[in-house]
Amino acid sequence: MNTATNVVLAADPQKWAVFLAFIGGMIVAGALVWAVRIGMRYMDQEEPRPKAEEQPHLPAGGAVREMREIREPDEMPDMSKSGSRMMPYELHHAATRTGKDQSRRRWLPGSSGAFGSGGPGHV
Repeated sequence: MNTATNVVLAADPQKWAVFLAFIGGMIVAGALVWAVRIGMRYMDQEEPRPKAEEQPHLPAGGAVREMREIREPDEMPDMSKSGSRMMPYELHHAATRTGKDQSRRRWLPGSSGAFGSGGPGHV
């Protein structure tokens, strides 16, 4: 055998590999086209999107404002003195309640530094 025949025989498996890679790419591309067509058909069956006049609007009184309040823990009463147990319907819905003192605590100059700074603060 001469070298020209060896080169032709060595190139033959590479041709098959390229051909199989091309066929695999065509299968993947066909699967993607099929998936897009199925998705388009599915979207065509959905209900139409709401129009601008069907969208929600602000209430007549304007935007709803948030309420700020200071909360305090709503502790369980000590039932050991009365000897009876507390029933589920006697429990409150939340673990906190509106505090008696609603005045906000203010920062006093010289009392502390910036939160998390680690520095000496206001001296």
